[in-house]
Amino acid sequence: MDELTFQRKMQELMARIKAMPETASPAGSASVEQAVDRRERIKSSVAELQESLDYLRLSVKYLVFDLEATRRENAYLRRMLEQSSRDAQRDLRDPDDLDHGLDEERFD
Repeated sequence: MDELTFQRKMQELMARIKAMPETASPAGSASVEQAVDRRERIKSSVAELQESLDYLRLSVKYLVFDLEATRRENAYLRRMLEQSSRDAQRDLRDPDDLDHGLDEERFD
């Protein structure tokens, strides 16, 4: 049932209750008002729940984005570290390249 149909039927019901004799009317109108109040609270709760779900979806999207960026940064830093390690190992394996300039100076 859509909102317009509900409102129309509720108005018809209220009109019938008002047309009832005074002895039966107060109890009936109180329950109708309670039903209307409950429906409004439910609508409000659903709206708040929808807003919370939207915020949760946005937060999850941000966290996934952040996780992917962190993974990319980690991969980049690992490559840099591996390159630095390879360069340091190469320098340790070829000490002649480092001392080559000193040897020529001694003989001159």
